[in-house]
Amino acid sequence: MGTIVFTVYGQLILKWRIVDYGALPVPFMDKVNFLIKLVIDPFILSGFLSAFIASLFWMAAMTKFDLSFAYPFMSASFVFIFVLSMLLFNEPFSIHKVLGLFFIVLGIIITSRA
Repeated sequence: MGTIVFTVYGQLILKWRIVDYGALPVPFMDKVNFLIKLVIDPFILSGFLSAFIASLFWMAAMTKFDLSFAYPFMSASFVFIFVLSMLLFNEPFSIHKVLGLFFIVLGIIITSRA
């Protein structure tokens, strides 16, 4: 669960901060400056740190579970990202996305029982 929580946090933080900075500029040097600003943003750094922490949780999980059992649970992050991105960023909701998430959850259930 730690892997999922820190992965979701990192993705949401990156999206939130990058949206605040705007679109990637076209000229090469402007792109470099833009990316440098992103990399030194404290919140983005926390997103990178959360990815590292997520990997530590993942290593711990690998000591307890088979990869084929544990990895499908990573798909749960899709569900959390979908719901939280709608709530936090007003991203669009569609029946196709819900149907896709349903199949992801169904896949998690099926693989966890095997």
